[in-house]
Amino acid sequence: MSPDVQALFDAATTAMGRAYAPYSRFPVGAAIRSTSGVIYAGCNVENAAYPQGWCAETSAIAAMVSAGERAIAEVLVISMSEGLSTCCGGCRQKLREFAPLDTKIHTCGPEGVRQVFTLDELLPLSFGPENLEGF
Repeated sequence: MSPDVQALFDAATTAMGRAYAPYSRFPVGAAIRSTSGVIYAGCNVENAAYPQGWCAETSAIAAMVSAGERAIAEVLVISMSEGLSTCCGGCRQKLREFAPLDTKIHTCGPEGVRQVFTLDELLPLSFGPENLEGF
């Protein structure tokens, strides 16, 4: 794992350890690197009043936007699942708002990276900000 991906992995792993997932018992951590190079991490936060919780990717995006940044360069998501834990559909669309289609998304388990996708591979033929240009 490259040092850059390791830094994302470490941040996402720490965030996953802070997840609030008493209902699903499925903690998830996410880390995004902004185009400025800063890493923002987030975890899933559940709520008894489903679907009022939010995903790890949403938390990381919110941290980035709260810090005044608007552009994602790279994403890493980790869970304890034995299979791939790719971003849910809603998070794919949220990432699309701030990331170009060639953005790498690393899906991980506790042992490390399992597979790398581009945003375009996870959200083909997507609708993004440029679709609203001129309106």
